[in-house]
Amino acid sequence: MKPVITAFEESPDRGQGLARDMPVRWALEEVGQPYDVRLVSFRAMKEPAHRALHPFGQIPTYEEGDLALFESGSIVLHIGERRVGLLPENTNARARAITWMFAAVGTVEPPIVQREVSTYLERDKAWHDERLAVVEDRIRNRLNELAARLGDAEWLDGNFSAGDLLMVQVLRRLGGSGILDDYPNLSAYIARAQSRPAYKCAFADQLAVFTAASAG
Repeated sequence: MKPVITAFEESPDRGQGLARDMPVRWALEEVGQPYDVRLVSFRAMKEPAHRALHPFGQIPTYEEGDLALFESGSIVLHIGERRVGLLPENTNARARAITWMFAAVGTVEPPIVQREVSTYLERDKAWHDERLAVVEDRIRNRLNELAARLGDAEWLDGNFSAGDLLMVQVLRRLGGSGILDDYPNLSAYIARAQSRPAYKCAFADQLAVFTAASAG
């Protein structure tokens, strides 16, 4: 049985591959697992049928047999644990990869999301510029630490893993901000990940949904 994931019927990211179904699509492509996608509208996301899968009325969800999951990080972890290709076989290396997954969504992403909120929802506030500067300082502090840890390595800990997948997806949210220009090794890290066939497939599939919606 193929797993089924949900995605936006009309994604607010306009096909940039930033919606939360993207890391799930990417993970499934990395492990060579075919899957189906059920598109949901913003209205349907808040209705009881979808909330039974995702109590917060968001995407993505993941259904496989009698298992239903929500939260992209949790879904990627599940995929990595059930299928070969995203988590190392060695116990310690696997634990480190999972740690990097948590670091991506728990440590690096929060100030980046705060910047998005400030940029899109608080621009008309008198304190916007001051708050944005504080948030961007927090982002740079995290990037300084991440760049130092990555150094000249290809990936965060040996081979590509689910930790890299989530970290790159988080860093991509800074695209167009100019912040990554000061971190050439992180920019190269992102480019390496985006050159992976699995990433390209996942991005193309998500873009196709936006293109179809726009055409309709």
